[in-house]
Amino acid sequence: MRILNLGILAHVDAGKTSLTERLLHAAGVIDEPGSVDDGNTQTDTLALERRRGITIKSAVVSFTIGDVTVNLIDTPGHPDFIAEVERVLHVLDGAVLVVSAVEGVQAQTRILMRTLRRLRIPTIVFVNKIDRGGARGDAVLRELARRLTPAIVPMGAPAGLGTRAADFVPAPPPLDVLAEHDDDLLSAFVDGTAVPRERVLHALTTQTRRSEVHPVYFGSAVTGAGLDALTAGIVTHLPATEGDLDATASASVFKVERGPAGEKIAYVRMFAGTIRARERVHLPDGEQKITGIAVFDDGGAAESGALTAGRIGKVWGLGAARIGDRIGEPHGAAAHHFAPPSLESVVAPVRAGDRGALYAALTQLAEQDPLIDVRHDDVRGETSVSLYGEVQKEVIQATLAEEYGIDVTFRDTTTICVERPAGTGEAVEIGQKDGNPFLATIGLRVEPAPPGAGVTFRLEVEAGAMPAAFFTAVQETVTATLQQGLHGWQVADCTVTMTRSGYWPRQSHAHQQFDKSMSSTGHDFRSLTPLVLMAALRRAGTVVHEPVHRFHLEAPADQLGALLPVLSRLHAVPSSTVTQGATCVLEGGIPAAAVHELQVRLPGLTRGEGVLESAFDRYEPVPGPPPARARTDHNPLDRLAYLLRVVRRVPA
Repeated sequence: MRILNLGILAHVDAGKTSLTERLLHAAGVIDEPGSVDDGNTQTDTLALERRRGITIKSAVVSFTIGDVTVNLIDTPGHPDFIAEVERVLHVLDGAVLVVSAVEGVQAQTRILMRTLRRLRIPTIVFVNKIDRGGARGDAVLRELARRLTPAIVPMGAPAGLGTRAADFVPAPPPLDVLAEHDDDLLSAFVDGTAVPRERVLHALTTQTRRSEVHPVYFGSAVTGAGLDALTAGIVTHLPATEGDLDATASASVFKVERGPAGEKIAYVRMFAGTIRARERVHLPDGEQKITGIAVFDDGGAAESGALTAGRIGKVWGLGAARIGDRIGEPHGAAAHHFAPPSLESVVAPVRAGDRGALYAALTQLAEQDPLIDVRHDDVRGETSVSLYGEVQKEVIQATLAEEYGIDVTFRDTTTICVERPAGTGEAVEIGQKDGNPFLATIGLRVEPAPPGAGVTFRLEVEAGAMPAAFFTAVQETVTATLQQGLHGWQVADCTVTMTRSGYWPRQSHAHQQFDKSMSSTGHDFRSLTPLVLMAALRRAGTVVHEPVHRFHLEAPADQLGALLPVLSRLHAVPSSTVTQGATCVLEGGIPAAAVHELQVRLPGLTRGEGVLESAFDRYEPVPGPPPARARTDHNPLDRLAYLLRVVRRVPA
């Protein structure tokens, strides 16, 4: 049995979940397709999803087509939940990108296709809603080629557009796009020589699996039109595999949830080998024992004694598992495909007595969505979370109320900035000298690194100069300390070099009892590192950078005069302005903090005809005085206060 792990992706309301229901119905898994409007779909299982009619959490269902078992993953379409999509991408064998025949290519559609092509995930395009009023055929194809990629291969054409009788009429794929990647086909295309159908389909399958071209099907998830052709295309052109069952186990955790009893359940994709119930497996935080496995099959998850290569399953017993963790041997590189959240808001309980429960609940939600990045300020008793947008804020609020019984309010959303070193700075602390109460000597140098380089830790001292555990303590503390720079923002893109080290060897009294007052411990190095690092950072200086989105804005040309002053006030900088008939297209950069206001104001400025697409592009220095963020640590920038908190005294 071959296995295909298939993702369904789309802009919100394009019909992903409806397509999932129709595929399950066609495979005989369910008697009738569920409806998003009626709240009875298989994959939108959360009460909040059913009520709002949107997908919030990715969900897995399984069905069989011929000799292929398809594990279908329905993902959110709203941009506020792009993190859910990111977690799914690295477990997919192929994808179906759903586009509405009415609305056409939308903002999220372009972001998703760019990512799918960059990761070379084989992708089929399904143009849905051909039965709806205003549905388009050739116009959507032109839009796909212009706004997504010219490498599209129509597999036929729609008939009866905009009516309940609308259907898909298959046709031989055209040679022009396929010929660009196949010299033999190119010669035949130029010469006008007939090419056997089997040869064309073979080229189509090969190029689709290499993510060079993308077959396009038309249909309707509501009426079922075009679904047979789409299903055949999925199993023919996307790469189903059998997997190597005997290889060393290699798997990845892409989703975490809590069961009815509060137990942690890890969703796992097996890339190679086999894991079994009651077996101990290796995770980044150590070994864990699997207590149960359920494998997705025929619409649900059935208990199983093993999870084999190629399959997706639910695994119990991995209490330390986190999203992105590798089980066993690594498989490929874990990488972020989308930008992290650029917004932040303080969450406050309506009832003061719920503060502790709120933090515990948000910590559990962060297991399921690590990018919400819960931050707690002990001094102010405040908890903040990172966000992609306002809809995500509403979902967190509803989830806390319904699942945890905690009513909360949110303060105004603020932008998450980063700090980058302005230059190079060094600092040294000698153990038990000049006010250093710790049995540790540390020297650190901080230098700027290129944008996007992240944080690198290096040694300029001999690796054998002291126990490896002490070097590890310094490196881990450097990473943690850089979460809050001189202005309270995370420090990005820098190199930290350890230039000096020293420790007190293990000392014992005559009766051989260890005396930690005479011997260095990991605590000494973890406590001293923030003081040295922040002193070096202070000498280097930092520049606060704000996130900037690139934007693509289409509006009536006669409204440009009203639009430009607003863009200027929002500090948006157009890099190009092109007039195409009655439409004006502007592209440029805009601070992330201003995107929401532009979205709100755009309909009124453009008679409701304006269309805005935006996505994170880069960080730029904040003009004017740098904004500060309240610290949540012991503040190593204030030496006396830090030492009072850490060692409970100020050394002489």
